[in-house]
Amino acid sequence: MDPFKIFVIEDDPLFGEMLRHHLALNPENEVHLFRSGSDCLKNIYHLPNLVSLDYSLPDMSGLEVMRSIKKENPEIPVVIVSGQRDVSTAVQLLREGAYDYLEKDDDVKERLWNIINKVRENLELKSEITYLKEEIGKKYEFRNVIKGNSAALNSIFSLIEKAIKTSITVSITGETGTGKELVAKAIHYNSARNKKPFVAINVSAIPGELIESEMFGHERGAFTGAVTRKIGKFEQAQGGTLFLDEIADMDLHMQAKLLRVLQERELTRIGGNETIKIDVRLIVASNRNLAEEVQKGKFREDLYYRLLGLPIELPPLRYRGNDIILLAKYFVDEFCRENKLGKITVTESAQKKLMEYPFPGNVRELKAVVELAAVLTDSNKIEAHHISFNATNISTNFLFEESTLDEYNRKIIRYYLDKYSNNVMLVAQKLDIGKSTIYRLLKENKL
Repeated sequence: MDPFKIFVIEDDPLFGEMLRHHLALNPENEVHLFRSGSDCLKNIYHLPNLVSLDYSLPDMSGLEVMRSIKKENPEIPVVIVSGQRDVSTAVQLLREGAYDYLEKDDDVKERLWNIINKVRENLELKSEITYLKEEIGKKYEFRNVIKGNSAALNSIFSLIEKAIKTSITVSITGETGTGKELVAKAIHYNSARNKKPFVAINVSAIPGELIESEMFGHERGAFTGAVTRKIGKFEQAQGGTLFLDEIADMDLHMQAKLLRVLQERELTRIGGNETIKIDVRLIVASNRNLAEEVQKGKFREDLYYRLLGLPIELPPLRYRGNDIILLAKYFVDEFCRENKLGKITVTESAQKKLMEYPFPGNVRELKAVVELAAVLTDSNKIEAHHISFNATNISTNFLFEESTLDEYNRKIIRYYLDKYSNNVMLVAQKLDIGKSTIYRLLKENKL
């Protein structure tokens, strides 16, 4: 580990040596003592981890030295050590960017020691976060994480490579379960924004009356129940990527507000007056064709063109040929690894059965099918009879039970919610019922 580099700037020889000796008691600290501000600034290119700065120096003021240090690198913590008890000076220095202000008293050594330990912990935490983000980036190297080598998928790889080179808006379409969020993460973590947040929001999963607060935030007291300030998803994604899944389910009123934010590149929280500039890359996704939604009058044309950017249409699994087998083997291997099972192979008979099935639930359904098969087998092989496509047997479990019509209805809704990952809007569309009905049943714990 590199030493923690400390610059002590102190013109009092005795006090300076006392600080240098005390701080050097930790062998992980590398302490350098300077008698003047100019001597320190000549060496500031060495980029210390912390500076202890006497406010009253013979050649320049502590404020001047601190400003020069911050100009070189604003991230260097500067602790002002002063023999004066001047509140106004302390406030000014803290406003200018001082990390802390200490008086030269009997406790100054211990207080400075504690500050250094705190700064060290913060640096270690930042280093760990940077490492984890790099690891996530490696995890989402798209050719490693998006499995397949079909012609249909290779064309998607080509578009992803184009997307990661710029911050252009990306619109991803495809059937449910084709991996839209996975592609969005692959774009983010391989782009120049990969050190900043990736924030995802499923538009269809949030009631219409809450979506504005969820996206743009609100101030305390903005409405009944707003007991604290809430930072919206746009602000959370500052500098990074915001992924809006199922964008077609956003109502027209909210679409207009989103369009304004995208045009102005700024927002105001609900109930607030402050204008907040935003720097966010937008990736949107839908399992519906947005151009068709525009023709139906359900999606704003001006917002459609604002979001279109680079369109990526993900192919259904049934169009990806042998990718089905490649993915099946991958999911089985991952399942065995996560559950500490021995190696399980997929036999030719099971592969044939998989290839003959259309997979309406796409990759998500394939994963569920082969994981269940890995549980059902009593050997180290998955045979054809272990492959069960339960999605085609919705009536099997229901119709052999004596239930009321209301109970049947609730079981069917629960089944579809499980099948479509609790996507209320999609289930309402599939069953031709109102989304408010589903929300009411969920609220009443009847599902």
